[in-house]
Amino acid sequence: MFFKDGRRAFLKTLGLTFGSLKFFSLEKKADASWLETKIKEIENLDPLDVAQDESFWFHVQEAFDVDRSLINLNNGGVHPAPRLVMQALHRYLDFANAAPTVNSWGYIRTRREFIRQKIAETFGCSPEEIAITRNVTESLQIVLLGIDLKPGDEIITTTHDYPSMKNALFQREKREGIKVKLVPFPYPALNKQELVDCFAQNITPRTKMILVCHITNLTGQIFPVKDISQLAREKGIELVIDGAHSFGHLVDQQKDLDCDIYGGNLHKWMMAPIGTGFLYVKKEKIKKIWPLFPSPDPQSDDIRKFEHYGTHPEPIWLAIGEALSFHHTLGPKRKEERLRYLKDYWAKALAILPGVKILTSFNPELACGLGSFTVEGRDMLRLSQILMDKHRIHTTAGILPDGVPFMRITPSIYTTLKELDYFIEIISHYIKTGWSA
Repeated sequence: MFFKDGRRAFLKTLGLTFGSLKFFSLEKKADASWLETKIKEIENLDPLDVAQDESFWFHVQEAFDVDRSLINLNNGGVHPAPRLVMQALHRYLDFANAAPTVNSWGYIRTRREFIRQKIAETFGCSPEEIAITRNVTESLQIVLLGIDLKPGDEIITTTHDYPSMKNALFQREKREGIKVKLVPFPYPALNKQELVDCFAQNITPRTKMILVCHITNLTGQIFPVKDISQLAREKGIELVIDGAHSFGHLVDQQKDLDCDIYGGNLHKWMMAPIGTGFLYVKKEKIKKIWPLFPSPDPQSDDIRKFEHYGTHPEPIWLAIGEALSFHHTLGPKRKEERLRYLKDYWAKALAILPGVKILTSFNPELACGLGSFTVEGRDMLRLSQILMDKHRIHTTAGILPDGVPFMRITPSIYTTLKELDYFIEIISHYIKTGWSA
């Protein structure tokens, strides 16, 4: 009896009970309680107004242990987790490491179903439609490589879709004789119909699948997924949604997208530990998708068949729970509007500078927190390197598929306006004085 009671108490201190998925249920929660108090003070205000309330966001910023010796404007790559998530992760890792086959397999692994349920609640679907993966690349490659196609079948995607996904399609093209059709689109788009038309005008009787980013990683263009989903369904075409940048960024759930297949990252805008993602597949479609890693029954309709990827750090699953709770307590719409406000803040300041073109829409239906810009005749890759080397401002830059050089800027909820002001000041200086190509 003593052993059972002692074990129960010990697990409770580790946060291994279902109650640990409630926000701020951890030990040493003084800073968390302070933030929760501030959230209650603004909970009845319009999210658009809260987005500009710097006194409130100061307390959110303090929830992160980030390196303030640099200005990180590349949160779209991998996002730092809040302090509470990292504290939970460390606790779960220590517990698992003490006796891995007993603690990790015996206790932590069984809690995976609670996390599956929490992800499903957030996305608005059944837990039996959610597979927990390591990232969105794994999620989508399960589908892109797992749906049966015949030689000559076509898949449509855009020139801006993520390289890992396009590489999966190109491999099928080389190996199986399917046809991959890459279509361009106007950026920033003037309206949603332009984006729907880029698919509608390229559909043929051989089109069997469409792959589309909900938010593109290059310019932050939001695609009207629901409209594209309806188009695909009318034509009998499978639609696969890349939600790498939308889950935890936008408030949309499955019903808002009307989608059947969606892959999401948890370590980007949901701010869970690095190496976490999920795959949503509508229940009746699970059976037709072969798993990427073979399972005992690869043609079953059990979503868990997609999780047979061998030994991996299971403790990070539990820390997903803290990230989801942080997201919901902060308020998904408040978070979305703050991200959009920060993008508009820097983009509108740069838009008036000579030679600058903002590649991301200011229409709230067509863009949110991820934005890009270019400067006419300038080497954006070099500028990005200068920003880091001389000013400790971290961005990412490259060349768009049509040859346009660009820089992507992704501040987040822990970013201060003073940091953005400094970024704007430095960019203004280099545009006015020039920099070597």
